[in-house]
Amino acid sequence: MMTNHSMDFFVQLHLTERCNLKCKHCYQTGRKVYELSFAEVAGLIKETVETLKEWRKLYDMEYSPSFNVTGGEPFLRNDIFDILAEIGYRGFDIYLLTNGILVNKKKAEALFNLGVKGVQVSIEGPENIHDSIRGKGSFSGSVKGIKNLLDAGLRVTLNTTLSSVNADHLMDIIGISSRLGVRRIGFSRLVPSGRGKTMLKDALDTERVKDLYEKIFFMDTGELEIVTGDPVATQSKIEDVHADKGKIPLGGCAAGVSGLTVMPDGTITPCRRLPIPIGNIRIDSLREVWAGSDVLEALRDRSRYKGKCRRCKRWADCRGCRAISYAFSRAKGKSDFLAEDPQCFISPNPNNAINH
Repeated sequence: MMTNHSMDFFVQLHLTERCNLKCKHCYQTGRKVYELSFAEVAGLIKETVETLKEWRKLYDMEYSPSFNVTGGEPFLRNDIFDILAEIGYRGFDIYLLTNGILVNKKKAEALFNLGVKGVQVSIEGPENIHDSIRGKGSFSGSVKGIKNLLDAGLRVTLNTTLSSVNADHLMDIIGISSRLGVRRIGFSRLVPSGRGKTMLKDALDTERVKDLYEKIFFMDTGELEIVTGDPVATQSKIEDVHADKGKIPLGGCAAGVSGLTVMPDGTITPCRRLPIPIGNIRIDSLREVWAGSDVLEALRDRSRYKGKCRRCKRWADCRGCRAISYAFSRAKGKSDFLAEDPQCFISPNPNNAINH
């Protein structure tokens, strides 16, 4: 029986911790790990197919399934194209996150031929700002990769991690996009975890986040599409909604609701930037982790949230960014992934704003 209900479900697959850069704001540590083999990755892909089949029967719901493939730097895996081919063969949309430096013309054409739906490349600002975060020469290397991807006919999104280092350079990033012919820009807030802990002082205060988001969404960007996975940013575009949407998560933060992350050693986490292990695909069933994890259960339960996030009328559509909440609470020695989002300005509470 066909159903009108459809839901996104993605697996963010980190193939390696290895990287050709050492970005200051990276939420990973670059530690050496025993990476999943091709056979193990293929097993994960197959299990995801079977899980979604079962969910379709159980819940009479269609899914739009995808894999977001990244690293470290995914092109440091020699079997990257075999993995992407397997994902496509199993019927998933494929998205790739890369710094672009290793993408030559031949690789870009191979990605296009594999049906990759989109490639995200990080650009942190003009060359001097980008290189100060990602390393000398990284800007020109990424730009070459972006040109190769565009020439091959791929859809490219530039992504920027917002901090005090690049917050004044939004127009520069838009200019770079226009010159390159990129049609989409994405952004996220700095999460001070992993190597990014050292940039805690560069996290934006609540008022600055509000000003930036207002500027981003109200500036004239022509044909350029602005996208974000930040639930607070998404809510800031919506005019005040008086009705409380209730206690069932409907959208917003994906952690525990519409996706899972699998790290290079098979560790499963709720989100790529929320480093709380909830299982390992080498020993655990993805389906059982999704249904039985205490952490995921807590993420879906409004009554377990703290502060303004718990009280907010928009909880069901937002829930704040759990990775931001966790990173900032850890900086205070608490490690609470259900703490309120300290940079949120939608449901303001002056006592809890970030101050440096």
